[in-house]
Amino acid sequence: MAKAITYRLLGSLSTGGLVYLFTGSAKVSAGAALLDSVVKICLYFLHERLWNHISYGKPRPPEYEI
Repeated sequence: MAKAITYRLLGSLSTGGLVYLFTGSAKVSAGAALLDSVVKICLYFLHERLWNHISYGKPRPPEYEI
């Protein structure tokens, strides 16, 4: 969990830093960093839910003969 949180923070800080370099506005870069985190967390959540419906790569249940 700590690894995931620090990775997300690093991603948001890099996004905020890039926005600051382009705009020179701390307010805009902070907003972009926050929005970046929210959007990517939501996309990750949706991505995981979609993959739950895909059988690719999952072991098949054993077939039983009656």
